[in-house]
Amino acid sequence: MSSNLLRRTFQRRNVGAGSNGPFSLHTTAMVRPKRNYLRILVLLSLTGVGAYTAGAVAPHPIFAFIAPRPAPGPPADPGSPESIAYAASLEEALQSLPLLNSLRSQPDADQWYEARPYKRFPEERRVNNLTAGALRGPGKLGNIPLVRSKLDESEAIGFVHVGRGLCGHDGIVHGGLLATLLDESLARTAINNLPDKIGVTANLSINYRAPTFADQFIVIKVRLLEKKGRKVLVGGRVEDLKGNVLVEANGTFVQPKYSSFLSNSVVKQAMGEPETAQSPVLLSEGVPPPARKS
Repeated sequence: MSSNLLRRTFQRRNVGAGSNGPFSLHTTAMVRPKRNYLRILVLLSLTGVGAYTAGAVAPHPIFAFIAPRPAPGPPADPGSPESIAYAASLEEALQSLPLLNSLRSQPDADQWYEARPYKRFPEERRVNNLTAGALRGPGKLGNIPLVRSKLDESEAIGFVHVGRGLCGHDGIVHGGLLATLLDESLARTAINNLPDKIGVTANLSINYRAPTFADQFIVIKVRLLEKKGRKVLVGGRVEDLKGNVLVEANGTFVQPKYSSFLSNSVVKQAMGEPETAQSPVLLSEGVPPPARKS
């Protein structure tokens, strides 16, 4: 009887060593993870190499924000041949912008005029001016801004190039610089709607919507919101060339009580005179706009 019991026990162990036995399951459990780990390692390696190659060729803007590429500083001498050539290339790029040329070809294009702020600003004043002097040059505000303004001074659209030397975080334009550009852009429309064409900033409210990357043309759009005697309310925003809103702002500008004792000739030179023979027509002063060309 004991021999039969031993025989049965031995047979059960042999069956357990088959393909469906616990030993087989244990062996499979030890082999499969090794193969899976190898496949995962190969997949991760290929993914890493592909992502690195793609990022090196055409990095996404978010990577430029996290880990910006180092860049050389702007030329020290704005009057050097290198600086002059750079400014000329920016001007050519500005005049070739599809958005600018689209605006110039709109049906109501004759209701707008173009101006170049600070283009004819006196040199003795330019050297002590922030945006026309200290911030002007290659790698900073590299070109003279171009502004398209409605003849009734109710709207304006400005184009300006912001360089790498205007950054806070490397590759991202400093928020204070954008506030300065908005202040001057809003002030231009506001001052043109004040009785004596002289005004100062009373309040400026700014909301930053997205990072503004350096080395690009930005578009500053301004609209007259309200006019009450010596006070004007203006709204504006900064966009990239794709129409993405980067910054929004509202400003209140007032005409000083002593404005009658001041000359606005320098202010006009700073804001830029119309590039054409047309002069701004202020509807708020009761002057009708010119008739459309047939």
